[in-house]
Amino acid sequence: MRMRNKQRKSATLRCCGGSRCLTSVAIWSLLGCLLLLNLFSNVRHKATEYGESQLLASHHPLFRELQQVDEENIQIPPPRGKRSPRAEKRRPKRATTLVDEFLNEESQLRHIFFPGQESAIDPKKNNENDSYYYHPGRIWLDTDGNPIQAHGGGILFDKISRTYYWYGEYKDGPTYQSPQNGITRVDIIGVGCYSSKDLWTWKNEGIVLAAQETNETHDLHKSNVLERPKVIYNEKTGKYVMWMHIDDANYTKAAVGVAISDTPDGPFDYLGCQRPHGCESRDMTIFKDDDGVAYLIYSSEDNSELHIGPLTEDYLNVTSVMRRIFVGQRREAPALFKHRGTYYMITSGCTGWAPNEALAHAAESILGPWETLGNPCIGGNKVFQQTTFFSQSTFIFPLPGLPGSFIFMADRWNSADLRDSRYVWLPLIVAGPADRPLEFNFEFALWSRVSIYWHRKWRLSRVGWV
Repeated sequence: MRMRNKQRKSATLRCCGGSRCLTSVAIWSLLGCLLLLNLFSNVRHKATEYGESQLLASHHPLFRELQQVDEENIQIPPPRGKRSPRAEKRRPKRATTLVDEFLNEESQLRHIFFPGQESAIDPKKNNENDSYYYHPGRIWLDTDGNPIQAHGGGILFDKISRTYYWYGEYKDGPTYQSPQNGITRVDIIGVGCYSSKDLWTWKNEGIVLAAQETNETHDLHKSNVLERPKVIYNEKTGKYVMWMHIDDANYTKAAVGVAISDTPDGPFDYLGCQRPHGCESRDMTIFKDDDGVAYLIYSSEDNSELHIGPLTEDYLNVTSVMRRIFVGQRREAPALFKHRGTYYMITSGCTGWAPNEALAHAAESILGPWETLGNPCIGGNKVFQQTTFFSQSTFIFPLPGLPGSFIFMADRWNSADLRDSRYVWLPLIVAGPADRPLEFNFEFALWSRVSIYWHRKWRLSRVGWV
């Protein structure tokens, strides 16, 4: 009797265990089906967006022109004069590169990297419309005929006055090597401002944030460093807010400064500087999202990573929220933009005044995670692509009236004469597949490709203007 009871009890336990097992299998199967359905939905959604981006690109007013990018074939010149056999044996093993030539003030290729006095912009007329041609790398003159001084800056479109304002470092001073660290630099003069109604002709509005000549303890004393100024407008306070990289001559302060103004053409009142989130901050930018929330993005931890976090509602400080991105990748010169709900960023490597390869990145959330898409540069030649057309990113400006089209703004730094650094403006389009798939998850997202097209001359039709 006891044996039968034990057998019945054992059978009951086996039955209950089997039921639990079947229930678990059913639950996991259901979860698997839901996961596959979600993956299919995401892939279909991304594929639809990709198809729409292809359709957008095919109807883009500049698309046909941008498909035909210029090719450049630059050869390194042989050494001047004859070399003795003994000198040949002593020559360095590392071959001279175009970047070496770029940094060499006496290079025979100087005229290619920094073309002569011809203006960077050249108006042409025809019967259909007015087209305006940009020549990257040439001198850009303001309406008074003077070279524009707005390096490392960005553009604000002021909706109130319907005017474009271009801010940047005013470097119209002598270039010298800092005795402390040997870095080539120019004393602070201030932040230059230029206004335009058409992104073409620029009026000099003067220096809107000036250096301090006598107060050696001031952040803006001429012996210190002011770089990469950016301006955004706060609708709630009615203030124009400028953020910038503030440093000492040794680049050990590593801070951000803030200034405000009631008008876009200044003058701006300097409020002070800080290390955001208690961290070093060097190359930086700010980005204002569609919902009015603004973000600070900056290189930190000895330029080994980028930090990103929202600003307070008045745009005068950072909040406690901060994310570390591109850890250990040594990226700087961030330039952000947004297209069809996706955030994109262009960054450069850390090689001082020497140009290097740009990388494009994308994210569904501005706080990340961020995925690297690859080199966005198209045309020129391999050296042009690996040096970001001998320039460094500073800002991405959305082209009014042409969704999905942007102006890539970069600086071609002339380390021998920083006041003669040039501007490289090139068309940027978001369309087509990315170079690489996502690696950090299983959504198989189809990121749109970010493409920066090289042109020795390209036009901006007035259809894209306000």
